[in-house]
Amino acid sequence: MLLRIIKRELRRLTSRKIYIFMMFIVPLGFTLFFLNLMSEGLPLQIPVGMVDLDQTSLSRKVGRSLSASELIDLSHSPRSFHEAMQQVRSGEIYGFFLIPSDFQKKALSGETPTLSFYSNMTIFVPGSLSYKGFKTIAVGTSGGVVKTTLVSLGIGEEEAGSLIQPLVITSHPLNNPWLNYSVYLSQSFIPCLLALIVLLVTVFSICQEKKTGTSVEWLAMAKGNMAVALAGKLLPQTVIFTLVGVAMQAMMFGFMHFPLNCTPVNMLLAMLLLVMACQAFAAFITEMLPNLRMALSIVSLTGILCFSIAGFSFPVDKMYGGVAIFSYLVPIRYYFLIYIDQALNGIPLYYSRFYYMALLAFLLLPVIGMRRLRNQLLHPVYVE
Repeated sequence: MLLRIIKRELRRLTSRKIYIFMMFIVPLGFTLFFLNLMSEGLPLQIPVGMVDLDQTSLSRKVGRSLSASELIDLSHSPRSFHEAMQQVRSGEIYGFFLIPSDFQKKALSGETPTLSFYSNMTIFVPGSLSYKGFKTIAVGTSGGVVKTTLVSLGIGEEEAGSLIQPLVITSHPLNNPWLNYSVYLSQSFIPCLLALIVLLVTVFSICQEKKTGTSVEWLAMAKGNMAVALAGKLLPQTVIFTLVGVAMQAMMFGFMHFPLNCTPVNMLLAMLLLVMACQAFAAFITEMLPNLRMALSIVSLTGILCFSIAGFSFPVDKMYGGVAIFSYLVPIRYYFLIYIDQALNGIPLYYSRFYYMALLAFLLLPVIGMRRLRNQLLHPVYVE
């Protein structure tokens, strides 16, 4: 009985190009594209400008320091503050460094010159990187000016240096010493895209039965057992999506050499549970909303919001309480936490058990509306 339904589902999956496109081409193509896009680890050479109102040897030295930074590309030299702001608004540059007209005079006379820098934080990553580059140069320039002033007062260079920086900090980032952005972004955005596709395909495959009127035949093959019918339909998709997910992990952990500080089985299990949890979540939505268009809209909205509310780009504990609650209502959040605990930090599996259990708990969702779905399949009425 179950085997007959599985064979039937395999025929349906191979008979329509949309299934092949959504289940293979889109996720694997996006993985290759995103990994290639983030191959450098983080965007470098962010285009910025420098407004030099001083035009002195010291201001040109600051300009050379900016040009030497790997984070930013000093590609523009606007002549005024207003011209620089116009270039920022037009998207030509992501920020600019402003040197006042009396910079060298104040620096050499022992006064306190002011260096200003502006970053466009509308686009977060280039804005943050330009801000980091500007701040590094500004702090270095400030220290150099203070050191020059101290030396001119008769203090030795070594002593002046120790006064400016009494403590030397050595940084050793754990688990990602390269500070590779792709280690975080790829391992969150790529599985999230897969979760979105699983939601869409699951809803489409179930609602399509009702739309075409084949749901009666499908349920009859299961002898009226809704659990068997669902298992037979979703099991081939589970295998395919899990294999695609494992292929994604192989690209990231194997070919890109992302940190994997745990047994590979831990992440393989997390991927299997993620696929099954997303299928269960989509089946529950289908039970509650039998309309194909409405169900697809809901899972699409949920999947897209996962990129924002699951904690990939913004910490959950810093969100508003009402928004943070929703992050724990989507399966991808628990996969991300497993990845942080297991692959990145390599802590014992025992401490991640609740995240695995949460993914397993999603499998109970379809039980809530299984009788409702059975009635819909026995009397299919497609509503536009």
